[in-house]
Amino acid sequence: MTGATGRVALVTGASSGIGAATACLLAARGMRVVVDYLRSGTAAEEVVAGIEAAGGQAMAVQADVREAAAVENMIEQVRAAWGGIGVLVHNALTPYVIKPFQDMTWEELGGKLDDEMRAAFAVTKAVLPAMTEQGWGRIIYLGTGLSRQPREGMIALGTAKAALAQFARYLAQELGPRGITVNVVEPGPVEDTRMADVVFDEKHKQRQVAATPLGRLAHPGDVAQAVAFYASEDNAFMTGTTAAVNGGMSMY
Repeated sequence: MTGATGRVALVTGASSGIGAATACLLAARGMRVVVDYLRSGTAAEEVVAGIEAAGGQAMAVQADVREAAAVENMIEQVRAAWGGIGVLVHNALTPYVIKPFQDMTWEELGGKLDDEMRAAFAVTKAVLPAMTEQGWGRIIYLGTGLSRQPREGMIALGTAKAALAQFARYLAQELGPRGITVNVVEPGPVEDTRMADVVFDEKHKQRQVAATPLGRLAHPGDVAQAVAFYASEDNAFMTGTTAAVNGGMSMY
């Protein structure tokens, strides 16, 4: 697979889990990767060190992607070093509560919706000028199967990610004429991630595995492979689509 060699890729929330796996894979395929992080500076630098040890190029940049000014500052740092960003992988996960709707406040539900869309809005606005100038761009948003398949207690995350998925479709329609594709990757349960640690006890994990035809939960690398395809030159004609990376757990 060709990997848009030499392109600059920004991966938000890339200090661990899916983000880190994606950053490493894109770098292995020849992209120069920006490892965005919020608080985990040491972990982000470890991701960069791993990429560089393997012969790739990466830099770690701190930014709260919910803050437009912070995002703009990050983009300026990248532009000064490497030029314009051609690939955006928006993976950063903003906080959310796990509880029934009946026990939820509007601040908890509305706050998650606001954080989710504010971050997607800010990072997308920031990368569009360079992509438009290049006449080429790849935007990939990380969603969740919970936006289609409800599960108890997950209404805040599922609703916010459903909004993100529809946002992506509208952007795909608008940005297609500029040579920019916009797609969503929706993982099912993924091992070795912060979300899994919070949401799954061992009993729940085993139920999820039993419901998955491929017989295991996803690894971050499984999700990264789907993201990397969408980010590549090979993806010349897919936009406005959603890839469900869930081992067949929910077929729709």
